[in-house]
Amino acid sequence: MSVMKRLSGIVQAKANKALDKAENPADMLDLSYEKQQENLQKVRRALADVATAKKRLELQATELQGQATKLQDQAKQALAQGQEDLARQALTRRAALADQLTDLGTQHSQVEAQQQQLETTATRLSTQIEAFRTKKETLKATYTASKAQASIGEAVSGISESMTDAGMTLDRAQDKISQMQARAGAIDELIDTGALPDALGGGKDDIQAQLDATSQAGQVDSELAALKAQLGAAPAGGALPTASEPAPGTATPDPSGPAGGAPS
Repeated sequence: MSVMKRLSGIVQAKANKALDKAENPADMLDLSYEKQQENLQKVRRALADVATAKKRLELQATELQGQATKLQDQAKQALAQGQEDLARQALTRRAALADQLTDLGTQHSQVEAQQQQLETTATRLSTQIEAFRTKKETLKATYTASKAQASIGEAVSGISESMTDAGMTLDRAQDKISQMQARAGAIDELIDTGALPDALGGGKDDIQAQLDATSQAGQVDSELAALKAQLGAAPAGGALPTASEPAPGTATPDPSGPAGGAPS
């Protein structure tokens, strides 16, 4: 039983939520205004019916009053002619009409009171409906403005979220760039120290690079010693041999050799 009650509550809650979402305040205000106008029309129709009934009673009373007057005149004529019984009969009928006139008067008073009450009700309703109409239009304008403001707020919120996403994208891109720059710098440092082979370095590691550097330094020292030896065996001028003069300790080319000419 509790499960069914909970299900019923859930269904009712969802239905109420759907109705609230579908309900348009402007349409509901217009509908309420139309219903009040219908009620006012009902009161006015009732007022017209009461006024008609009142007029009918007045016409009946006028007709009865005419009959009573006629009977009064007939009674007078009967007495003048010495016909007392006939005069009595006329007066008896006139008395019955008088009772009917009294009843009509009572009904007329009641109908007139109803008419006055309905007129008061119609006036009050008309005033209230007019006030409601003014309030209704004000509320509809306020609702329209609020709806437009909410739409603008939602649009601004969407723009804000979009800008936030764009900012986060920029931050991620900047982090990615920073990481790549740091990685490139680290790779350059590894290449410079020889810890990481360079693509143009022949695949040498740092130890091989040091061995090659030592060998190269020894070769430079050997060439430097040879140059010093050449400088020590040079003439007193201290100038190095020219391209046409052989260095000390070198053989002089044979004039009869393939060159076929004497040294200049």
